[in-house]
Amino acid sequence: MKKSKTLLALLIVLSVIGGIAGHALAGKLQQQLVQESTVEQVIKRGNLRVGMSTFVPWAMKDKTGKLIGFEIDVARQLALDMGVKIEFVPTKWAGIVPALLTGKFDVIIGGMSIRPDRNLKVNFTIPYDYAGQSIVANKKMAAGFTRLANFNRPNVIIAARLGSTAADAAKKFMPKAQKKLFDDEAQVIQEVINGRAHAAVASAPLPAFQAIRYPDQLFLPVKETFTKEPIGFALRKGDFDTLNYFNNWIRVVEAKGWLAERKHYWFETKDWENLIK
Repeated sequence: MKKSKTLLALLIVLSVIGGIAGHALAGKLQQQLVQESTVEQVIKRGNLRVGMSTFVPWAMKDKTGKLIGFEIDVARQLALDMGVKIEFVPTKWAGIVPALLTGKFDVIIGGMSIRPDRNLKVNFTIPYDYAGQSIVANKKMAAGFTRLANFNRPNVIIAARLGSTAADAAKKFMPKAQKKLFDDEAQVIQEVINGRAHAAVASAPLPAFQAIRYPDQLFLPVKETFTKEPIGFALRKGDFDTLNYFNNWIRVVEAKGWLAERKHYWFETKDWENLIK
């Protein structure tokens, strides 16, 4: 009986010691995860590295070569609120997710639509914006076209950006049409202007801006967007501290009306055009 009590006491002591050791180990692991989080690394390093690609008016270069646009404003304000400098890392859109995963930058802020297939590879923040796809067409080649169905023909050529949701939308809504995919949106639009493609699919408001800029060559066969896509920051998986910070930052600037004000400036006015011409 005495041996049984002694054994029980020993087991209790070992259990307590094991529990304390387990809590200590868990605490160390938690501290390590915090220190290794992107947000902590950014603060220690003193700069936020942002992966992006040029999409008018999301991100573009002004006459002096400086980056401007809605996404640029968002990234700059985020860095300012974090108390760090900003570093933009221009990257081809088709390879931007692999570049994030290999650590070439800390976050993608580039008008990236939240999609299930992308979400398998990266974490997304809550949406800070919504985008939609639109179509702009060559006046001669697409004369008389007034709806998407007109472009869904084997003899029609649609241009779009490689790896973008615009390319996905073209495939979904115009599966019978031929597709030409390019790394840069400027190439996409130029293909339509030069008459080598009937139309281009791109995120609004780019098609509308191009129709206004080239009224003799281009027109909008469909006035409204034909998709709606939530837009979020993309970051590496498993980094919950950084995801938490980014989500709450979005909530704060949205509540202040800052996001709506910048969206209005870049998407609903042309006050910035003189900066790029």
